[in-house]
Amino acid sequence: MEIKTQIIVNAPPNKVWAVLMDFENYPDWNSFIKRITGKPKVGGQILVSIVSPEGRHMTFKPTVLVFEHNKEFRWLGKLWFKGVFDGEHTFELVDNGNGTTIFNHSETFRGLLVSLFKKQLEISTRSGFERMNSDLKQRVESQVHV
Repeated sequence: MEIKTQIIVNAPPNKVWAVLMDFENYPDWNSFIKRITGKPKVGGQILVSIVSPEGRHMTFKPTVLVFEHNKEFRWLGKLWFKGVFDGEHTFELVDNGNGTTIFNHSETFRGLLVSLFKKQLEISTRSGFERMNSDLKQRVESQVHV
């Protein structure tokens, strides 16, 4: 199962990336991912804390799969052990070449328990992604136009 969201940010990828990688300031603007700690290096582990649109808190320790400056940040999180409930989370920045960036925010879920949470993922998780996308757009664009 996959959730894909997208938003156009009126700023170049390097400006979007700067806000996206400024984990320390996430609590100031990000209504979905409240905290990321750790160094985002491939093969390393980070700590991610999210708050669902319903107010449920969840913290997990995914492994960084891709960290490509100004382009892509991807991690793999799992519940208990691999194959139960795994989520591959991706932030991708696409340069439109006109000073704007397409921000693709997606997650692919796999595992035995995914079907049990499918409806919740399609509604709540998608809503959280869309909220974060809007938050990111607002944060970046307010900094660019200052």
